[in-house]
Amino acid sequence: MKAIKLKTHELEKCYAVAPLRYQGSDHILVAAEKQNKCLLFDTDGNLEDTVWEGPGGTMSMVQVPGSDGVFLATHKFYSPNDSKEAKIVLVTPGAAGGWDVRTLAELPFVHRFDILTAGGKYYLIACALKSGHEYKDDWSMPGKIWAAELPEDLSGVDGEHPLSLTCIKEGLLKNHGYCRVCDGDGEWALVSADNGIFRVMPPASAGGQWRVETLTEDAASDAVFVDFDGDGEREILAITPFHGDTVKIYKKRENGYEPVYTYGFPMEFAHAIWGGTVEGIPLAFIGHRKGKRDLLALYYDRESGTYAGKVLDHDVGPANVLCYRKEGRYYLAAANRETDEIAFYAIESD
Repeated sequence: MKAIKLKTHELEKCYAVAPLRYQGSDHILVAAEKQNKCLLFDTDGNLEDTVWEGPGGTMSMVQVPGSDGVFLATHKFYSPNDSKEAKIVLVTPGAAGGWDVRTLAELPFVHRFDILTAGGKYYLIACALKSGHEYKDDWSMPGKIWAAELPEDLSGVDGEHPLSLTCIKEGLLKNHGYCRVCDGDGEWALVSADNGIFRVMPPASAGGQWRVETLTEDAASDAVFVDFDGDGEREILAITPFHGDTVKIYKKRENGYEPVYTYGFPMEFAHAIWGGTVEGIPLAFIGHRKGKRDLLALYYDRESGTYAGKVLDHDVGPANVLCYRKEGRYYLAAANRETDEIAFYAIESD
């Protein structure tokens, strides 16, 4: 497998990458971690629009299901030490051009969030990295998971009438990682923190309760859920610890998930992560932001019966990556934060 770099664009401290269905076609959103822009691209990597000039601080972007280009985004999460004013905003394309941005919910230190569907309802799940601090690098106030049912009509929600959130899990130190999972149980969240990796299930029916299950108590910065070896049971691939340099794979055993593999080389400040199947191969794309700053593919080599990794790009420093398919081919959009580069790659077999 190889990645062919097709197009690049410059955006200082580019960070968040997300898909957007808008005006009948697929698009890619890329936004900055620091005070900077959010840009809209087509799936060929051509710049189409500037959604906002600022304020940036965007960790996550998620389309409102069933909408034409309406999405939610985090604003003003600039770093773990500068996120007291972080919030989730509602972004709507204007009829005559431009984009309307208004507050959905004020939520200090909100890092990842998503919209999950269950029982015919849409639910917002939002993960706060921590709950507060008194000085730089203070982690004495653990993060929480917040949730709310999304109203069908969001037109009445704004800064003066914000969405009301309920805490469904607290005490999560360095509550950093999030991955949406879709399987036979529906849609649920894989949440990663220093306390472990958690399965978070939305209510099965209106008015029901959220359910939180601990899958492993090992510290994790991010994780994905993929059946790498093709045995019908998905494994957890996790970056550990917070912003760490180790990648592990956990397999479900009789007593829970146990580590079965550790990647043989450190990935300093591992951060970017995406899991799925590409060209029939279950894999994860991983990027790390210090050291060699590589973009890699990790997969299970069935011929040798072992896990393997391959470097796809070097010295780029990905913060986040998104894999998507177009006309039978697979592509990657990467926010190479450490080089201020938005990159679009075609994924091909060797």
